Amino acid sequence: MAATPDTNKQDDSGEDQVLSYQPLAENSAVSANPHIPSVTASAVLGESESMPDDHPTCKGHDFNTTTSSSKDGTSQLDAIMQSMLSTGFQATNVGKAVNEINRMRKWRLSDTPWKEGDDEALRDPNLRSKIRARIFFAYTSNQISCGQREVIKFLVQHKMVDVIVTTAGGIEEDIIKCFEPTYMGDFRLPGKELRKKGINRIGNLLVPNKNYCKFEDWMAPLISKMHDEQDEKWMEQAKQLVNSDGADEKEPIKPFSYTPSEFIARMGKEINNEDSVLYWAYKNDIPVFCPALTDGSVGDMIYFHSYKRPGFTLDISRDIRRINDLSVQSYGTGQIIIGGGLVKHHTCNANLMRNGADYSVYINTGHEFDGSDGGASPDEAISWGKIRITADPVKVCADATIVFPLIVSQTFAKDVEEWKESTKDCICWLPDGEE
Repeated sequence: MAATPDTNKQDDSGEDQVLSYQPLAENSAVSANPHIPSVTASAVLGESESMPDDHPTCKGHDFNTTTSSSKDGTSQLDAIMQSMLSTGFQATNVGKAVNEINRMRKWRLSDTPWKEGDDEALRDPNLRSKIRARIFFAYTSNQISCGQREVIKFLVQHKMVDVIVTTAGGIEEDIIKCFEPTYMGDFRLPGKELRKKGINRIGNLLVPNKNYCKFEDWMAPLISKMHDEQDEKWMEQAKQLVNSDGADEKEPIKPFSYTPSEFIARMGKEINNEDSVLYWAYKNDIPVFCPALTDGSVGDMIYFHSYKRPGFTLDISRDIRRINDLSVQSYGTGQIIIGGGLVKHHTCNANLMRNGADYSVYINTGHEFDGSDGGASPDEAISWGKIRITADPVKVCADATIVFPLIVSQTFAKDVEEWKESTKDCICWLPDGEE
């Protein structure tokens, strides 16, 4: 019989080979067959190690076992989603994402026993049971352009997330949809013809120019009004400075300016429309961070305004302090990030300030081969300290418009009233309860 590889042979990295083959027994019907080379028989039909009895097996949903609603009350959708974990490929990652989100929502500080050396103020078991994870939720603008907006609004309306990070398009398109709808189109509609008609294409969605015109008609007076408020505040501060010799001031007077998150909250207040994500974020005091607020129609409006009346400012430095403090001042954090680029990095970087998020779910179609942040895996984030080394993060590589509503159906949408009841007395950081 031809020689076969040593089962303990190491590969070039020095690691033991995970898979190796053993020689077939001399009395095997295969090895005894003179027409089959022994090396081939060993390579193809060699013995394998037995899998543990409790190891999960691959099995998908059997439609024979469920109808629209089964006898135990499980819906067809629930049954399909429950089978995802054992289906394989990205379906399994969807199942893992459901579990990870449920874990971040369920976590309480009481899950970690108090030990000597810990903060004495956190010793009370009852207090620990009222401290939950702060949930960061990030999404790119296309999620507002499409029908995912309604899913996101649901989460914000019911206060199921605590911090939002998005792009400029994620801000303005939410407001635009309060005035005019976005229309269905086709990925193959020719750009040249659409341009002549004043229609903009987002994938297979269509946005007429008039939608942006209505947004600008609404936005321009708001910028002017906020500019007036800024200047009035500056005048008050100037008078205060003139009338003070500085000796009575504990802190120097800082020139007033709005932050991007305050600007966004004002937009939510002024739009006063229950279809709006920003309206519910304002109403529920959920901060919305957008470090690239000027990268879109809002930026265009600020640019136009600067020619008419220079001097309106937005203070981005206070926003970076605010989002980082929200991360640091959390006993546990979770992050759900749809898409890549700015929103992904800004959210992860804030969690870096506390040595990483405890729970993480990525949903995007990015790949690692080009070194992009969008395609970077959760494991890469662990190397930076953006996700904790003790975490069990999940990345779902799929179109979020398909998988995120399904994930929400098995997480946030399962227990709306129970969530409100269980979290009404909860805090994410002890000073929150003392203020």
